[in-house]
Amino acid sequence: MIVDAHAHICPRVCGRIAAGATRGVGYGRVSIESDVGGASAVIQAWPPLCADTRHTPEMLLAHMDWVGVDRAVLLQGPFYGEYNTYVQEAVERFPGRFIGAAYFDPWAENADEHFGRILDSQVFRAVKLECSETTGLYGIHPRARLDDVDIAWLWTALEERGLVLALDLGRVGSRSYQTKAVRRIAERHEGLRIVIAHLGQPSTALDEDVGKRRLWEEQIDLGKRPNVWFDTASLPAYFVSERYPFPSTGRYLRAAIERIGPDKILWGTDVPGLLAHATYRQLFDMAEDHLAFLSTEERAGIMGGNALGVYADRHMYG
Repeated sequence: MIVDAHAHICPRVCGRIAAGATRGVGYGRVSIESDVGGASAVIQAWPPLCADTRHTPEMLLAHMDWVGVDRAVLLQGPFYGEYNTYVQEAVERFPGRFIGAAYFDPWAENADEHFGRILDSQVFRAVKLECSETTGLYGIHPRARLDDVDIAWLWTALEERGLVLALDLGRVGSRSYQTKAVRRIAERHEGLRIVIAHLGQPSTALDEDVGKRRLWEEQIDLGKRPNVWFDTASLPAYFVSERYPFPSTGRYLRAAIERIGPDKILWGTDVPGLLAHATYRQLFDMAEDHLAFLSTEERAGIMGGNALGVYADRHMYG
């Protein structure tokens, strides 16, 4: 069973980040419209997959079937926009293929009321908080912190419902890189499963900055706790000076495995954004090549078994 533990679908790009509103303008391009006026910036967020900047369930399934990926975890974030209904419908239409994570902003007004309405559907297995400053909630809410007492209720609610907490903590050393806060949450809520995205976002900067390398290692060490895991999504994007097969991704993947073990790592891609760096088949082949030093059983865990265990049916917990 092969599971992509970090993928995205959206019918259009209609979100918001620190720099302003995001809007799809066709052929994989996204405009970022500043709230303070001035010309909009246009970036090539994805390859020109189709005339509209969208990534449908059918498009993702076609990639999965091409490579032989059985299931995918559908995550959400502010850059693409909130698409809880769209993700829910995809899970319901393809129940054996997709696992859904809800979009939720705990710092929004009346967040506790929204939480109940979103999660009462019983479809979602997880809640994703993209906390990065550039494209996540920390840019939208400059004073946000995971250890805010006003959102402490959320960790209890997730634990009681048996839901996974998926976190994007942003760049190493940034304000959102709150390793200590996550450790406290994990310690106080031992039944809450936590997945940290992007393997803590390693980069070539860690080779040159001992302090940043130590911060990354401290975050990876969260995986020594029984309720914390890491996915490997987006790793090539952090080593853009390299070409396929992005050898530094293999170095940092191996370093993480040596610290916390292969059972705490989930393979993920972050498509469609990562298709700008490699094809879906290359992302799959690259992972298998970088994991060649492990046993067959350990590789199978990273490529799917671990994700199935983490994102197990919510009714098995709580």
